[in-house]
Amino acid sequence: MITYSSSLEGITPSKLEGFFVGWQTAPTPETHLRLLQNSSHVVLAVDNATGEVAGFITAMCDHVLSASVPLLEVRPEFRGQGIGGELVRRMLDVIGDLYMVDFVCHPSLQPFYTRLGMRPSTGMMRRNPKRQGGAE
Repeated sequence: MITYSSSLEGITPSKLEGFFVGWQTAPTPETHLRLLQNSSHVVLAVDNATGEVAGFITAMCDHVLSASVPLLEVRPEFRGQGIGGELVRRMLDVIGDLYMVDFVCHPSLQPFYTRLGMRPSTGMMRRNPKRQGGAE
């Protein structure tokens, strides 16, 4: 069974194994915990059987006009169970009724977000591959 929480209480790096699959330089579980701690909002999907995190979503928010959702991840063994959609719904509830909430994703993921009421957009971004594993 999966439960959802916005609390990081009891979350340790060991409960964050198995994320960032396919990344050239994946953040370590320690860095992962830091990015969760430094986000404006976090929603976790936790596997009750093991206490491990099955999925997470983060947001950065000004609480006035806009929010950005940079990360949504579900561990491969938990995909296909509706966890990603539930994380998005819960994050949108947490963020509230702002003018803009932006998700940046690969074009192959746009159908997933479209099903959740979003629409494609054009944007720009900057990436520093040397920092993909996280800032020290």
